[in-house]
Amino acid sequence: MSLLQQEYVAPQSELEQQLAGIWAQVLKVERVGLTDNFFELGGHSLLATQVISRTRHQLSLELSLRSLFESQDLADFAAAVAQSTHSQAPAFVRIDRNQPLGLSYAQQRQWFLWQLEPDSAAYHIPAALRLKGKLDLSALQSSFAALIQRHESLRTTFRQEGEQAVQIIRASLPVPLELETLSEATDEQIRVHVENEVAHLFDLERGPLLRVKLLRLGDDDHVLVLTLHHIVSDGWSTPIMVDELIQLYEGYSQGREIQLPDLPIQYADYAAWQREWMEAGERERQLAYWTEKLGGEQSILELPSDRPRPSVQSHRGVRLNLELDSQLTQALRGVAQRHNVTLFMLLLASFQTLLHRYSGQTDIRVGVPIANRTRMETEWLIGFFVNTQVLKAEFDLQLRFSDLLQQVRQTALEAQAHQDLPFEQLVEALQPERSLSHSPLFQVMFNHQAQVKGSSHKLPGLQIEGLDWEGHSAQFDLTLDTCEAETGISVSLSYATDLFDMATVKRMSRHWINLLQGIAQQPEQRLAELPLLGDAEREQILHEWNQTQASYPSEQCIHQLIEAQAARTPDATAVVFG
Repeated sequence: MSLLQQEYVAPQSELEQQLAGIWAQVLKVERVGLTDNFFELGGHSLLATQVISRTRHQLSLELSLRSLFESQDLADFAAAVAQSTHSQAPAFVRIDRNQPLGLSYAQQRQWFLWQLEPDSAAYHIPAALRLKGKLDLSALQSSFAALIQRHESLRTTFRQEGEQAVQIIRASLPVPLELETLSEATDEQIRVHVENEVAHLFDLERGPLLRVKLLRLGDDDHVLVLTLHHIVSDGWSTPIMVDELIQLYEGYSQGREIQLPDLPIQYADYAAWQREWMEAGERERQLAYWTEKLGGEQSILELPSDRPRPSVQSHRGVRLNLELDSQLTQALRGVAQRHNVTLFMLLLASFQTLLHRYSGQTDIRVGVPIANRTRMETEWLIGFFVNTQVLKAEFDLQLRFSDLLQQVRQTALEAQAHQDLPFEQLVEALQPERSLSHSPLFQVMFNHQAQVKGSSHKLPGLQIEGLDWEGHSAQFDLTLDTCEAETGISVSLSYATDLFDMATVKRMSRHWINLLQGIAQQPEQRLAELPLLGDAEREQILHEWNQTQASYPSEQCIHQLIEAQAARTPDATAVVFG
């Protein structure tokens, strides 16, 4: 509990009490007082988004994320909310399922990509669960049937009708549970089977777009492999699906009926709402912001690579995993708190600094995925909501890291206020040179998660644990994933093997950690002064590679040596200019 929360000051007005209840619900704390600071109570960017969406939903007010970041405490936030205007966004409604159901903008992009590359597994979303204990197969099958009935997105297929792509919601769509026995399998054999299962292709027109496979390792040991196509799911949807599946299984295995909270809308309703809202003027407002921020020349980030960029990227990739220890993590959290930024903002700034130091470029653009669930009605849906933002940082020779932090903070908060514009519409508006050799607008991605991956659940007689294995695809040149854990930060660097060797990426990861250590010690340093090299590399460059001593005829002067060489090879070229 923070020192501020110990000095509890009870909310007084009805508005303060409502907001205190929202904070307590999102932060999972017992009570919130007027002098409590949201971020000191454990808040971060994702939870802040939930606070804004729930406040907007309950009070019908238009509110920016910045208002929460700039509030010192609940009292400040309540004062900002009191000044907010009425929301202009349309209300969600359940649309008639008998009419043609359009795609969301994100689904439209996925439909195009699937038609372009139907043999690609780059947009498959996997989840693997290790189930140890007595498994009730009938209860598991019933749980999937209930889950598919609950979420229309899991019963959806797609087709082209003239110039319009539409989604078809089936009344029922059986998803078979395929069982395969792997007796005495090693972890490596299990991993290979999981990867092979995930790589099987989907047919977006026929469906289903959820595939379930159960690997039987023994009587009381199984691995459940779930694979979805991105057109009906995203990273936020995966834990929703797993959590609901576990709740349903617990009920069916014990003969109890589980009542999950009602879903106020389904994904098709969101798709219609999104188009209505964006076409009513919101698209132009947000597009104007992004055009101003990112317009002009769209340069490619050119990192030193081991091979030239191929004309067509293969999407083959490898992932390097590492950890930031608890001491470094706590130091970085301290820097973030002192500079009024989140850990996400600090890690993004450090990554952009690394890319700047590696490339020498002064305009560094990084893609950042966002949940894009800014409305409370969308929080518990399985569907494709995630959007991609392009966050730009500008560098110069005198820039200090502390100043870069404020630049990144400003950029991130502005981007949050303009997060609904679909990435594909931004690409269309900016019209970068299209190429199959790289992604448009950015070539490097950063993704930060505040929750722990691979969490475990315990049911009577059954232990459930999430598995996380290395993938073999890369949508971008380089992707940095960070995930906060109790003991530190889990990190993975996924890279395109078309461009980089493992040794190069390992060296890059060491340089990033050295950079973070320098930031933790002296965040006021100029970026050019922050350390990249470790002691061993510095010794190698300064001393081992600098051993240039060579014997030469020291009894003669330099002009005499030149004369002697000219006499030996009078017709050889001496100097070339230009």
